[in-house]
Amino acid sequence: MLYTELLRLWDEAVKAVDARDWQGALSKLNQITEPTSRTLFLTASAHLALGQLEAAIQALDQTIAKDARLAVGFFQRAGTLIMASRLEEALNDCISAQKHMRGNTVIDYKQLGLRYKLYSWQVLYNAAAVHSRLNQLDKARDILLSASQEKGGGNVEVALDSISRGEVLPVLLVPEGEVFRPRKQDVEQLEQRDFLGKPKVISSMIPNDDFGGFEPLRIQKPGYYEPKVDRVEDSRYMRLRTPYMSKAPGQLTVPGGAMVFLFSDVDRDGLATVIHDGQKGLVPMTLLDPVDVKKSKGRKMNKSIPSGIPLPPGLKPPTRPQSQLSHEERPQESPDREASPSFYASATHLPTTSTPPPSYPSTVDRPTELTEDPLANRTILYQMVALYDYAAEGPEDLEFSEGDTIDILSEVNKEWLEGHCAGSIGIFPSLFAYREGETPSTINRMTLLQSNKSQEHL
Repeated sequence: MLYTELLRLWDEAVKAVDARDWQGALSKLNQITEPTSRTLFLTASAHLALGQLEAAIQALDQTIAKDARLAVGFFQRAGTLIMASRLEEALNDCISAQKHMRGNTVIDYKQLGLRYKLYSWQVLYNAAAVHSRLNQLDKARDILLSASQEKGGGNVEVALDSISRGEVLPVLLVPEGEVFRPRKQDVEQLEQRDFLGKPKVISSMIPNDDFGGFEPLRIQKPGYYEPKVDRVEDSRYMRLRTPYMSKAPGQLTVPGGAMVFLFSDVDRDGLATVIHDGQKGLVPMTLLDPVDVKKSKGRKMNKSIPSGIPLPPGLKPPTRPQSQLSHEERPQESPDREASPSFYASATHLPTTSTPPPSYPSTVDRPTELTEDPLANRTILYQMVALYDYAAEGPEDLEFSEGDTIDILSEVNKEWLEGHCAGSIGIFPSLFAYREGETPSTINRMTLLQSNKSQEHL
């Protein structure tokens, strides 16, 4: 039988006892298939209230069988046996009750759910009542004199007067209606509670945010998605030691050295859920190395790592700078140095006449020939960090990967820059990099989006 069901029936029986509905209490108690000593004591109390002495004695027998050290059980059965004129058995129960008092003058059963205090003088009083019925008045008087020395024995003097007159002493019992009750805290737990509440479907307006659950919308920086995790650690960013190719559905293909965000811990297969380029998937945890965002990364000590996982551009680069001279009108290259391409005419930082900028010959017919020092006689204006990978679309483009440091040599126009990276010099869209020491801004993305929309309308 479930303990919750026992508690429910026990509580309903106690409520019936409080209402003096003894039959109703017995009806509830009879439904308990595995009664305890306290519920059996309650059953005996209901039978006593109905005057069913034999049924009460049987219930008390079962109570003592469940708890052989329950002194109040022996006390109650002794009084019931006296009422049933089974005096020898009653006297034995008085001796057992006194034994299980364990030398205490009083036992408070409040902690067990019975609002009653059993005193040792009450046990002695019932023993004297047995002797009074056996016409052993001297023994009864001696027992009462011993009881008068116990704590709280105020009624013993009246009993001595009754013995001196040769009268039979009345029986002491636990008061009617005083029964073992279940704990209030346990009864309160029987009521059903809705701890989770009603589920709500939450949809996020954040780009590439596929998180779903019982969590309110989170304030996000435009263009970034950094999910909220349960445990806060120093860094949830990881870097892949080697490239990883997806081998099963749900896994991600991530290049080596890429930085990912650890979304959840490792599962049974040793795979961890990460976010890379706005996509969530699984990669082996053994390939991940923690990244300390507080320490320097790359070749510069003050290089900063963007907060969150930046969204990939997903847009076309800005309009390429148009050449002002045709291929036939392009000046001839000198044998000592290469001429500057015509599309640099709109640069904000023009090279001096004494040191013309190098040109970028076409690689269609021959591979690009690199000089020993491509930065010879060139001035580095400042440095930027690549925000995304950029693949060259023309011979004059500068190809780089996310996180690379780019030396800025000149500004072609508001949208294109000339830079140096990994031994190569070329131009690239300014939206694909940001200045070191500054957090990448999303203003360039909005500008890029507006420029693309205007081109689409054209």
